[in-house]
Amino acid sequence: MSLTLTDLFCGGGGSSHGASLVPGVTVKMAANHWPVAIDVHQLNHSDADHDCADLSQVDPRRYPKTDLLWGSPSCTKHSVAQGKARAESSQDVDAERSRATMWDIQRFTEYHQYRFVFVENVVEVRKWAGFRGWKVSMEDTGYCLHEVFLNAAFAGQLGPAAAQWRDRWFCLAHPKGTPCPDTERWTSPTAWCSNCEAVGETFQAWKNPEKRAGKYRQQYVYRCRACSSVAEPLTRPASEIIDWSDLGNRIGDRKRPLADKTMHRIKLGLEKYGHALIPVEGRDAKQPFGIDRPMRTCTTRNETGLLVPPFIAELRGGGSTTRPVSDPLATVTASGNHHGLVIPYYSTGVARPTTEPLRTVTTIDTAALVRAQASAEDCLFRMLSPKEYAAAMAFPDDYQWNEDTLSKRLRVRLAGNAVPPNMARDLVGCAVETIH
Repeated sequence: MSLTLTDLFCGGGGSSHGASLVPGVTVKMAANHWPVAIDVHQLNHSDADHDCADLSQVDPRRYPKTDLLWGSPSCTKHSVAQGKARAESSQDVDAERSRATMWDIQRFTEYHQYRFVFVENVVEVRKWAGFRGWKVSMEDTGYCLHEVFLNAAFAGQLGPAAAQWRDRWFCLAHPKGTPCPDTERWTSPTAWCSNCEAVGETFQAWKNPEKRAGKYRQQYVYRCRACSSVAEPLTRPASEIIDWSDLGNRIGDRKRPLADKTMHRIKLGLEKYGHALIPVEGRDAKQPFGIDRPMRTCTTRNETGLLVPPFIAELRGGGSTTRPVSDPLATVTASGNHHGLVIPYYSTGVARPTTEPLRTVTTIDTAALVRAQASAEDCLFRMLSPKEYAAAMAFPDDYQWNEDTLSKRLRVRLAGNAVPPNMARDLVGCAVETIH
């Protein structure tokens, strides 16, 4: 059985791409107010009809009826990602108009009576003054609602998860009287249980059972189904989405020095992680983080830099030079100790492993490890690229972003605004299973 889908507030196409990964699902209609997003969406979903319009002004009769509806109303005025307090005042006209886009989902649902409706937004949408009224209205329209709280790093039921922490709120709605989806099974990742000493299934456990809403770690954790111990879900590290062929430039050689706050974060990251991802914008409280875990939430701004710790120093003359630790060593000879690895000092005495092999290893131990307190100025640094942001959002490498005509800034904005395809893929898969 094939199912058709309408994607409202479709952006560059993360939700559409994810839905199309589910066998039997076809995107029939997509709409958004931003021409740049529509162009990118059409480039990747040429078989769908497209409309560039302010959806608050669109009559639902204008669009064809489909089986499924995906809607991602504006989240910027619900979110705290802007570094500003949420404004609930009725005097904030732009904020109120942004939040009111939630009502467009109800309007379209009431007219088309979809078999399944998916609504995506930030977790903070539940603090919106109109949220309770919106839920009641959806229920009065004849729908049974299921709220889901999921992190992109854990949505890996039908394929790889995203290499990024990204908490989101979802509402899955279906006509009353039809089967309810098994959302718990579809949103529970596998995890390593230290108590069982094995990888197994988990369940979402709320810290306050009276308030079953919120973000991972803050309001809920995952527990092992076998023993109920807290278990850490398996995740993809940020190192998977980094282009290691581009290590950046030495900080001390930059013509334009980095900001003092950025340098402070770099020093913290160097001391704590070695290789690290460094926030260069935003609130003072933002901290560097290692590449062995998912990267933090991608926003619409390019605000994350890659820090590469110091290098291998080749201690012989001639063609000897320095090279980053991600490259293979030059030939290790039998005539002496020629390599010093300069890395930050770790209190545990354990350095992070390099990912590249040695080239030629002889029978004599000639490679030396030099632990030194490295200077931040000697580190390599660059901003993440739009392609890396898209990869962190779980877009495939061959997804097209109009690279020839769009600036890096616009491509980052498109990626940061998108729904991670893996989240849409798994939730649409959950609904399709329920329908069938």
